Amino acid sequence: MLQIKVPGKEFWDEANEVFVYSEDKTLVLEHSLVSLSKWESKWKKPFLTDKPLNSEELIDYVRCMTVTQNVSDDVYERITPQILKQVMDYTQDPMTATWIREEKTGKRGSEQITSELIYYWMVSMNIPFECQKWHLNRLLTLIRICSIKNQPAKKMKQRDVLRQYAAINAARRKQTGSRG
Repeated sequence: MLQIKVPGKEFWDEANEVFVYSEDKTLVLEHSLVSLSKWESKWKKPFLTDKPLNSEELIDYVRCMTVTQNVSDDVYERITPQILKQVMDYTQDPMTATWIREEKTGKRGSEQITSELIYYWMVSMNIPFECQKWHLNRLLTLIRICSIKNQPAKKMKQRDVLRQYAAINAARRKQTGSRG
């Protein structure tokens, strides 16, 4: 979870002819599959894309991420670019110690990742729905690990098998003092 502090605002109330001050507001945010699903259902487009989002879309994603109850709309209007950067840094954080070595296959998947596809992956891999509230990057890492572990073992190349056998035979000859 991320806590952000949205600064208060001073404005002039023309009806009463006084300055009015709004207080700072602390928001608790969670970048999760639930947040992603809410945002995609409103905007009708994938969130996880290479295309940059405009500030209106980003601020609305902050609204979808908000766990804090009863937040007025004017709080979201006071979100500064610095706060947006803090939120985006949080969404990019892997939130796990696990790292996966990427194999370069030369081809890039053309499948667009949406919340429904992630839910499908969860169902097909028997990942419990409680995980939909995890940080999204952590959930995606779990899905990638499940996918890797469920793949059949790769066959070794013939030359690698022969090299491995030669190394084993050399070690055995050395151990037994044999020449052949």
